[in-house]
Amino acid sequence: MVLPAKIFEIKEESNFGLIAQKLKDFHEEENYQTKEGKTITLATEILNLSLKENLISGIFSADFIQTNYYKRNLIELPTTEEAQFWLTRFENRNFLIVVAPSTARGVKKLLSSHVANRLSKIIFITPRVIVETKIPHETLKKLHESNPQATRLIWFDQVDLPGLEKLCLAGSGLVDTQLYLDYLAHGQIWYVVFEAQKRGLTMGITRNSVVTLFSKSTKEDLVNYIREDLLKLVE
Repeated sequence: MVLPAKIFEIKEESNFGLIAQKLKDFHEEENYQTKEGKTITLATEILNLSLKENLISGIFSADFIQTNYYKRNLIELPTTEEAQFWLTRFENRNFLIVVAPSTARGVKKLLSSHVANRLSKIIFITPRVIVETKIPHETLKKLHESNPQATRLIWFDQVDLPGLEKLCLAGSGLVDTQLYLDYLAHGQIWYVVFEAQKRGLTMGITRNSVVTLFSKSTKEDLVNYIREDLLKLVE
């Protein structure tokens, strides 16, 4: 099972006890009128909130109306999506980790950026306090070069070669030092898939701080790895 997550930063001084108070028992409802005239109550709420020292965890739950086409008719069905999140402190900075897709795939509507914006509004009233983070190209470069044998795949973007937007190194290409240097001369590292050998996890990291776990593991293992090994890479 592939687990995607994204790292955001909280740009205001934050008291985790106060944040937990604001998130506790948050519940918001709106009514949706179907084409048949039926009223459906859609809820957005925070579930399973937990505060332990400088770590808050919880589940962001939101109801949506899903539209399906069945026998030449549009069927409107309520559905609930959930995304687990963690707020954590690292070296005098506060971060939000959301375990959810960062881009729309299939019918999923609850994306990591949506969760971050809603949490920012709930906690700080404005959506501009919780912001995107970046992991520099140079940092991903060092990550690969520190242990090339652990790297499984590299994508390069900002390619200056005509007609090419991205370049990819995988398999035998990863051990070809000259090919790697050639690609590096024409682009920047956007995405690296590597094995975190001490933990036995295969991970993918992008410059915009999307982290994907490819190994069979748990959300807690993913978040622990992010907190202990990846937050220090954030610019």
